Amino acid sequence: MFSWFKKKSKVEKLKERYTLLMKKSYDTALKDVEKSEKVHHQADKLFQEIKYLTFQQGDK
Repeated sequence: MFSWFKKKSKVEKLKERYTLLMKKSYDTALKDVEKSEKVHHQADKLFQEIKYLTFQQGDK
């Protein structure tokens, strides 16, 4: 019940954003391949940042 009030960590927010970008990339792939590739590239950048932050937290 208290999970509603729990603040999300930066990694959790990035994971949600990554999921939304990947969905958008998939949906636009049928209509506009170039736009889909741009969105996918943004998602890849987010994924690299997620991996970096996750690795950093693992060192603690």
